[in-house]
Amino acid sequence: MKYYLVAGEASGDLHGANLMKALKAEDANAEFRYFGGDKMQAQGGDLVKHYADMAFMGFTEVVLNLRTIFKNLRACKDDVLAYQPDVIILIDFPGFNLKIAEFAKFNNIKVCYYISPKVWAWNQKRVLKIKKIVDHLFCILPFEVDFYKTWGMKVDYVGNPLLDEIAVFKANTGFRIENKLSDKPIVALLPGSRKQEIDRLLPVMLGVTANFPEHQFVIAAAPTFGANYYQQFIGNKNVMLVFNQTYNLLHEAYAAVVASGTATLETALFNVPQVVVYKGGTISIAIARLLVKIRFISLVNLIVDRKIVTELIQEDCSVQKVTEELQQITSGTGRQQMLEDYKQLHELMGDAGASERTAKLIVQSIK
Repeated sequence: MKYYLVAGEASGDLHGANLMKALKAEDANAEFRYFGGDKMQAQGGDLVKHYADMAFMGFTEVVLNLRTIFKNLRACKDDVLAYQPDVIILIDFPGFNLKIAEFAKFNNIKVCYYISPKVWAWNQKRVLKIKKIVDHLFCILPFEVDFYKTWGMKVDYVGNPLLDEIAVFKANTGFRIENKLSDKPIVALLPGSRKQEIDRLLPVMLGVTANFPEHQFVIAAAPTFGANYYQQFIGNKNVMLVFNQTYNLLHEAYAAVVASGTATLETALFNVPQVVVYKGGTISIAIARLLVKIRFISLVNLIVDRKIVTELIQEDCSVQKVTEELQQITSGTGRQQMLEDYKQLHELMGDAGASERTAKLIVQSIK
């Protein structure tokens, strides 16, 4: 059967690749065409557009790049019609993918949505639209099932695909030696994968390094940027870069400073105490504070529905405050408490196998 997948970010590329692998196990004749990235391309099929040309962060950034977004939407719609897939699988990225879902539904193409749009965060009435344009919705956060149930929509909780990726991960025992790292405890810096968030967050992260002489700092660099891009921020600081080795870094890390997003959950699943940071454009943040109706921004706190990790947002995301919180989880009392709290998170997340469960349900729905 023919599958068309749309992923618009690095995390979607990861989850899309795992899903493609699982679909091939379920369907020996699977053919793929997709918007995605390098990981999906490694699974075969045809990459139409790379996510690096699609991801824009925040309200103002989206407005400033509307022409590119509309061009990408048009290209995707035209390509879907030309390909005529048996099913279109949309992976997160709701601003773009909900428009593609509506288009596909209008053209009688079955729509599966993997990784539910975060409609529980703001404008919850979007669920009514999702009910009309999505045939099957697969959720990866346990609390989402009850949320959709309150709107009269049945969805499947398939587990979280990060658990799949972590389950097959094998640590590189030579990681420190190969990356010229010392025996000092590592503080991992995860500034995100999009230029806007790296530009805003990395200077703050690097600003704390001088306050922790007993630790070494290592940046998990996004593969879409070169070393020179990061070096402009690093300057003469003794901070190392690693590319495509985030899990090995987290496996070795003693603590971390992490941009809000999927990486906060990955960090917690590796049992690394963390400080979560976020900075957006001034207008974007002002709008978000009016619209967003959730207590937390990190997935860790959202899943357990209480504060486990500290979130430093906008004006609170400063060198001083990051330093204070990092001290709490490296040498202070907050470290052991956070590790204890992570146990509840693991229980709620369940077991690996999200990709396989989702693939089975998608293939069954087509048959």
